[in-house]
Order: sequence, then C-alpha cells, then structure tokens
Amino acid sequence: MGWGLRIIAGALVVVSAAAAGVGYWGASRVVAPGPLEHAETVVIPRGSGIEAIAITLGDAGVIESPLLFAAGAKLMGNVRDLKAGEYLFPAAISMEAVLEQMRQGRTVVRRFTVPEGLTSAQVVALLDKEPALTGQVAAVPKDGTLLPETYHYAYGDGRAALVERMRTSMTQALAEVWKNRDEGLPFETAQQILTLASIVEKETGIAAERAKVAGVFINRLEADMKLQSDPTVIYALTGGEGELGRALTRNDWKFESPYNTYQITGLPPGPIANPGKASLQAVAKPEKHEFLYFVADGTGGHVFAKTLPDHNRNVAKWREFQQSKTGGHSETSAD
Repeated sequence: MGWGLRIIAGALVVVSAAAAGVGYWGASRVVAPGPLEHAETVVIPRGSGIEAIAITLGDAGVIESPLLFAAGAKLMGNVRDLKAGEYLFPAAISMEAVLEQMRQGRTVVRRFTVPEGLTSAQVVALLDKEPALTGQVAAVPKDGTLLPETYHYAYGDGRAALVERMRTSMTQALAEVWKNRDEGLPFETAQQILTLASIVEKETGIAAERAKVAGVFINRLEADMKLQSDPTVIYALTGGEGELGRALTRNDWKFESPYNTYQITGLPPGPIANPGKASLQAVAKPEKHEFLYFVADGTGGHVFAKTLPDHNRNVAKWREFQQSKTGGHSETSAD
C-alpha cells in the first residue's frame, strides 16, 4: 500500500472512531436524566411536528437540547406516533422516557365534577369556565337530562362532547332505576320518576333523608294533595337560571306557573334540576311510611309529621329557631 492510501485509510479510521464517539455520546445523553428540577405540565398542540415538539419541551426545561431530542426521535423511529396533549413530566425525566410517554399518549387526566341539583344552565356555566375544554355548547340541554357525577377528560376535549356523555349517563341511570323500581308506585313513565327525583334532590342534601322525603311526596301524590315544594316555586320564579337570592314569601306561593306545586296538583311538567343517582334511587325505592309533611329542624335535616296539627307545631319550632338566628330564611317545604 502506498503512502497516499495509508494516509486515507488512517483518516477513515479516525473519522469512524470520532463518529462512534459522537454516537455513543448522543446515545448516553438521550437516556441520561434530564434538566427538569421539578414536575412540569406541558401542552403539546395538535399538529406539532417533531421540531416544534422539541422546541416546546426545551422552552419548558424538560429537555436540554431540542436538536438532540429531534435527532434522537428520528433515529429511534415512529416520530409520527408522538401524540399531542397535556403531559405531566416528572423531575429529571430522560429524553428517552419523554418519547416513550408521548408515544403511549400518557396524558394528564382531568376531572370535571357536576354537583347534584344544578340546573342545566348552571352546568353549562361551569363548563364555560373550564379553560382546558374547547368549543361551545350550542344550546342549554333540558333540565334533568344531565347526570351529576365526576367525568374524566383530556386537555382539548370539547364541551359539547362532555355534555353528550352526561346525557348518555343520565339515560342509562334512569333506565336502570325504572327497571328496578318498586311495584305499586304512582308513576306511569320514567320521566315522572326523574321529575320527582329532581324535587327530592333540591329538598334535602342529606343522604339518609332522601328515601323518606320521596315517601312524603309519594304519599301526597296518592292522596291527591299538592306537593307544596318550595324549590319548585324558586324554579318557577327564576326560570331555571339559578338561585333566587332571597327567602321565599307567601306571596311567591301564589305565582302562577305549571312548575309551582303550591298552585298545581301532581307533578310539574318536568324536572327542576339534574338529580343524582341517589335521588333517582330514592324515588324508585322510597321509604314506606305515613308522613305527609316535613320542615327543617335547624340542624340541616328535617322533622316529619303525619298530621297537619303536628306539622304546624314543627313549623312553629322552626320559626322560633329562625328568630334566634340572624339572617335566617324560611323553609316550609311540603307545608
């Protein structure tokens, strides 16, 4: 071999060794702990290419070198498998682990809780305040069509899609309680159970009372008595938009509306709120008793009575309690 060939061969060996060294250095950087000092949430927008993803992660401090991250991702293949979304990256996560998390799409799971007893307008208002959701709800759903519970979703999910899940959940829950309801109840349709459940939901927030309150209203329905439920009056006065903001008066009981159960006999034409599963079950399997009246007892619960004289005495005690407290409000449900 001539001197020229020996020089070229030597140069190739040096270049190969250098390339191998660089490759080893790059590989070690990809698997080494990253610079992130504490857990960080990062949103990768839909449609981001590998270069944009690398820059986003670099700006967030998740990775040290966007260039090396992009190169490593391309060498490891399946760049198109990286999924957009909201990620929570732990401290010191390596570039390799970042890529694996994004390939698997292990995004942040968010939770949206719908409290029992809200109107649909109130639920939509809560959805509007969730910054991680997108889009708008075209129209406020009918009251009683959304099931209150906790829903999981991901960053960028649509508000309308979440509402549809609430509708589906309520349809399933109502079908279940209707199927397993007690015999002999004064209901012809599942919608009637839903309507009464919404009233029970608004009357008491105490789990142990729901079936008893439901029993009172069912006794009244069977006796052809007016339900006389204050929450129905509030719903009539507000049009289902929310809270009244003041105490009811006797004059309010005279407000003409098909939802005012002080004026109508039987159930109102539809639900006054979105009841939870517990209230649906309470109406489908009510407590059997002879009570026809109840009023607040001052402790958050209610005291029940079978006769009007007994009820009037309970009401008098409640009013005495109110007078002993400043800023008390009147409650004479099923009066």
